[in-house]
Amino acid sequence: MRLQMHSIHFDADRKLIDFIQKKADKLDTYYDQIVDGEVFMRLDNHEKKENKIIEIKMNVPGKTLFAKQQSESFEAAADEAIEALRRQIKKFKEKAVLAKQ
Repeated sequence: MRLQMHSIHFDADRKLIDFIQKKADKLDTYYDQIVDGEVFMRLDNHEKKENKIIEIKMNVPGKTLFAKQQSESFEAAADEAIEALRRQIKKFKEKAVLAKQ
């Protein structure tokens, strides 16, 4: 799956980008018709620890799925966002199957 990565207010290193890409590629096992996606990594300027935000937008035929998570690290936020997308993909796929019956 093709993902566009955007890092806002910082430069993401290759290791972080590869980590997110590898996690997102696993979503293909749940639904193989994912068209593409965008990932926005943002540093929030608040004083609290949980200042890393990841937003992921996935395009599937007929719908756009979206997840946003905030955590202490980009890896943890990415894990949570991709898990949320996995649940959305499963629900979307179940509805699509029911609609065809």
